[in-house]
Amino acid sequence: MKKYTDTGKKDTRSGFGAGLTALGKSNENVVALCADLTGSLKMDAFKENHPERFFQVGIAEANMMGMAAGMTIGGKIPFTGTFANFSTGRVYDQIRQSIAYSGKNVKICASHAGVTLGEDGATHQILEDIGLMKMLPGMTVINTCDYNQTKAATLAIAEHDGPVYLRFGRPKVANFTQEDGTFEIGKAVHLQEGSDVTLIATGHLVWEALQAAEQLHGEGISAEVLNIHTIKPLDDASIIAAAKKTGCVVTAEEHNYLGGLGESVARVLALQHPTPQEFVATDDTFGESGTPDELMDKYGLNAEAIVKAAKKAIARK
Repeated sequence: MKKYTDTGKKDTRSGFGAGLTALGKSNENVVALCADLTGSLKMDAFKENHPERFFQVGIAEANMMGMAAGMTIGGKIPFTGTFANFSTGRVYDQIRQSIAYSGKNVKICASHAGVTLGEDGATHQILEDIGLMKMLPGMTVINTCDYNQTKAATLAIAEHDGPVYLRFGRPKVANFTQEDGTFEIGKAVHLQEGSDVTLIATGHLVWEALQAAEQLHGEGISAEVLNIHTIKPLDDASIIAAAKKTGCVVTAEEHNYLGGLGESVARVLALQHPTPQEFVATDDTFGESGTPDELMDKYGLNAEAIVKAAKKAIARK
């Protein structure tokens, strides 16, 4: 069994900040817009190094999306930054009409997603954003698992022509992927070989899936682990191959089970290879205030929940 090491906990939003800083130096067409959350989005270095390419729009997220769409007409590559709730729900009409419908090359970068936003509570947490964004025609949807992968994804989306939703978070989490690794949009990362069950995870739940696989291994159960960082376009081929190999699947995400990764995987399986599937996700609910760890435990978004789901899936084979 392959072992993964946490090289030191880091927040994924800092991975975005590091990627944006690097882009500022390497690509003069990259511009950044922020809705009064420069520090929270770790956009300070870009602002300091390239003040002529940084636009502080204030608490006017809808205006920010319209500005970003317009900037693409002149060949700029706009990166917008605010919390995930304000990057999607608050400005959905502007994204749909001005960005997605027109196929504008805007990178919508969303921090503080999911319940791990923590103490700010349900009004700031969002658990339906992946569903909102993946439904938009032509929108690429990415949800990264750690600092290194978030940095790599930030660099990669600048090279992608078309609208992108990049989702990441606030808390410090395990940093275990390769430093300065490549990031291929739409391609799953095969983390662990297994024969009894496939664990398909995204975002913060990838590390939890690896911990679950280790627990299962100790009980004589062999778990395959896939890191699905790109939810749209989805890597159907890797999912089908894994399902055929193990015969059952668990999906894990910090998102509502309605509209998230799990439903996308279920569609693939239903159409191409019907397979028993269990969901680890929030159960059609809003979040609440609490520490990230408390909330992940309360809503069953952890390794223990994945282990239980894996055993249930195996029993259905």
